[in-house]
Amino acid sequence: MKSEWKTYTVQELIDLGMLEAPMDGNHGNLHPKVSDYVLEGIPFIMANDLVNGKIDYKKCAHITEAQARQLKKGFAHPGDVLLTHKATIGRTALVGNEYDTIVLTPQITYYRVKKGISNRYLKAYFDSKEFQELLSNWAGSGSTRAYLGITAQRKLPILLPSIDIQNKIASYCESIDGKITVNSMINDNLEQQAAALFKSWFVDFSLFGGTVPENWEDTTLENITTLITRGIAPKYSNDSDQTVINQKCIRNHTIDLSLARSHTPKAINEKWLQFGDLLINSTGDGTLGRVAQVWFTPKSLTVDSHVTIVRPAREELIFYIGLWGILHEKEIESLHTGSTGQTELPRDRVKMLKLLLPDNISLSRFNSIIAPMASTIILNQEENQKLASLRDTLLPKLMSGEIDVSSIQL
Repeated sequence: MKSEWKTYTVQELIDLGMLEAPMDGNHGNLHPKVSDYVLEGIPFIMANDLVNGKIDYKKCAHITEAQARQLKKGFAHPGDVLLTHKATIGRTALVGNEYDTIVLTPQITYYRVKKGISNRYLKAYFDSKEFQELLSNWAGSGSTRAYLGITAQRKLPILLPSIDIQNKIASYCESIDGKITVNSMINDNLEQQAAALFKSWFVDFSLFGGTVPENWEDTTLENITTLITRGIAPKYSNDSDQTVINQKCIRNHTIDLSLARSHTPKAINEKWLQFGDLLINSTGDGTLGRVAQVWFTPKSLTVDSHVTIVRPAREELIFYIGLWGILHEKEIESLHTGSTGQTELPRDRVKMLKLLLPDNISLSRFNSIIAPMASTIILNQEENQKLASLRDTLLPKLMSGEIDVSSIQL
């Protein structure tokens, strides 16, 4: 079985005509600013647009065809495998058929297979723990200047079995990833329903004749919370069961713990997360203002100093404050200080955010509807974590030939 496997470098696969020379994104004369983007056009894909193995077209920027014609390279097409290689290292995606052409930033390399390689397998291989660790070591991850250029990428090893085995391994990964995607879609739909309900009750006042009830109060976020603070300055370590969340973990109103890192153990304090804590990204353009709420029971978990923790004062306020944050990301983002690339969200400005405080009966009725939704979201998140762990545990054994994929029924 294992004799069917062989390791090649990327350059050897190019020389054999199995792989087109990998190319990174646009280094040309197009450096679009936010003001240059259009609502519809050619997707302009950045590293942060690669989320959970897919391209997040909902959040990506777009440029015009006229802008794209200025470029000499950086174009990716359906079937290409994407790999981030600068600053944010190791994110992957397989380009689907949503667009004929997309444009990549210089942070992303595309790999285009020609013969003897399944692009689905290549993505799975790039996602494997062994390859990710190798990529991280070669790129010097942990540094803000982590980078692995095209010349170095040509030396990367690629383990290849027969094309039949490649396809079976890819199908195994896709079957698990497919279930994870379904769960994520359900959660996204539930969150949209919860946000719509919040807006109906507490923005449009549809249950109250379209006007604010007299017994509701104007307040500030500080008045209905017990803690508004930045996280810790971690010292990263692999020998710890304590985990620290960074800004990369907070996207699409969810917390992706797979991107969190362990750190040198510290005494448990108020900055260790609790159920219901609202997390706000608080540094840098593009990510500042993103929010997510802790809808699970965290264990030895905190955030770094680029994330703000907002802790509701009492249980009845948890869902109210969380959904208020989701619907007010733009307002939160507007509170930043500093120049482009060095923006910060001051804690004092977060404290003074204004909102309404509904009466306890309205909050109780609202919570009775939202709580079951939150429970379903938590169960789906837990299942996704188990599925991802199963995939990551078995994938190296499949990749090495230790497990005979011919016995796997998909």
